[in-house]
Formats: sequence, C-alpha cells, structure tokens
Amino acid sequence: QTVLSEKVGQMMDWASKRAVIRMNGDKFRRFVKAPPRNYSVVVMFTALQPQRQCAVCKQADEEYQILANSWRYSSAFTNRIFFAAVDFDEGSDVFHMMNMNSAPTFMIFPSKGKPKKADTYELQVRGFAAEQISRWIADRTDVSIRVIRPPNYAGPLMLGFLLTVIGGLVYLRRNNLEFLYNTNAWAFAGLCFVLIMTSGQMWNHIRGPPYAHKNPNTGQVSYIHGSSQAQFVAETHIVLLFNSAVTLGMVLLHEAATSDMDIGKRKIMCVGGIALVVLFFSWLLSIFRAKYHGYPYR
Repeated sequence: QTVLSEKVGQMMDWASKRAVIRMNGDKFRRFVKAPPRNYSVVVMFTALQPQRQCAVCKQADEEYQILANSWRYSSAFTNRIFFAAVDFDEGSDVFHMMNMNSAPTFMIFPSKGKPKKADTYELQVRGFAAEQISRWIADRTDVSIRVIRPPNYAGPLMLGFLLTVIGGLVYLRRNNLEFLYNTNAWAFAGLCFVLIMTSGQMWNHIRGPPYAHKNPNTGQVSYIHGSSQAQFVAETHIVLLFNSAVTLGMVLLHEAATSDMDIGKRKIMCVGGIALVVLFFSWLLSIFRAKYHGYPYR
C-alpha cells in the first residue's frame, strides 16, 4: 500500500504540471509495467525529434495533448487514468521491450492485468482525432472524456471573407448578372463538388486520418492504406487527381465527337482523351486492387 500510494502521488504530481507525462525506460517500467497499480495509463509511443521526420507524429501529438488537457482540467479528473508519452529517442529500450516498429502507436495499460489486443488503438482505421481516441478510452476503461478544443476562428473568418468577396463581386456586377446563368460555370462548380466528395474528403473530415504513414525504422512512407477499411489524406488527393484526369479525358472525347473544329484537332483531342482515360483509370484500378486484396481483374 505504501508503494502504491507513492506511485499514485508521484503520477498526480507529474500530471498537475503536465497533462501528458513524458517517460523514459525507467519511469515506464516502474509506473506503467510494474505492479502494484490501481490506475490505467494511456501511452503514446511516438518519434517527435526533427531527425525522425514524422509529420504524423506531430499531428497525433497535438490531438493527444488536446485530449489529455481536456481530462486534466475537467471537473471529473481523478487518478483513475493518466496520459503518458514515450519518445523513441528518449526510450528506445521501451520500443524494443514492447516490440514496437511504428509510430505513433497508442496503448492502454489497464489497472488490472496485461494489455489485450483491443487495448492497442487502431490508428489506421479510426484516425488520431481526439474525439476518436476519447471514444476508444471510454470503451476500454469506462472513463468518459469530453474533448474541449481551443477556439479556432480561422474557419469563420475565411468563410466571412469568401462571402464578402462574392457579395462584392455580385454588387459590382449588379447591372449585368448574366454570368449567373452561365451553364459552364455551374457545371464546373458541380463537377468540383462531386470530385471532392467521391475522393473521400468527408471521410477525412469525420475520422481525421493521418496524411501518410512513415515507418520510423525503415523510413518508408506509405501514401495508400493497405486496407479497404481506412485511408490516408494523401490517398484521397491521389484519387481526386486520377478522377479529374479521367473526367478530363471524357470531356475531350465528347468534344472530339461533337465540336465543329477541323478534323486534325479533333483527332488529337480523341487520342488525348483515350490516353487520359486508359492511363489514369488503370492507376485507379491498381489502387483498388491494392486495397481490396484478391480482386482478380487488371
């Protein structure tokens, strides 16, 4: 009981100074791995040093800090759960002990027993948004954390600026509003909206996935997620580009068949349209086959 009281007191003292407790190998073994322990610890294994060039680690750390501070300064704060972080350059022995080969990784060390498979957060599926991590913690520990984000006025300011610009342009052209009836402009705007939605941008907004994944050991960067249940932000940008190129090819084929230009230009447009469709649709199919394993067609 004396050892447990000392450990709880030390953890509370650290948590009062910093919402996310930085740990090295000795601290991890004593306060997280070794019994006795009547508290759970959420640990983020990360690699934040500049030489690691882990952009995802920095983004995940920002969300993790928001979550930890939401718990630390909430009225429900108790010693039932603590938030900690182990950086590779400060605790490489911990990474070897836990057989960690990628970062960031989130794990819950429960107050009783050893971590189970579900106590490792599925980052590639859920993303690293603070709200998603909070739901996972609630499922594993019954500790509910209401995420409180710092106010961000960038979005409303940009929207207000955009509406002001549009309103100003309409006012300047108030005597000639024929451009509002331009079918090509509306078609282009509608096409952009469709391309953005079909590329998965709404999924990114809801789940908050990482931009890409970099293996801290090999340095290899993955832009396409290997599962059909998740995606990276970079992946949606690639799909958006490929879909746009296929669409442009279709438009060129249509213009080649219906325009009044001379036959030479129409042939060039036809060949260009076919090349765009075949090339970029083939690349789209390659991405599909990489995510849906066993798909038989090329």
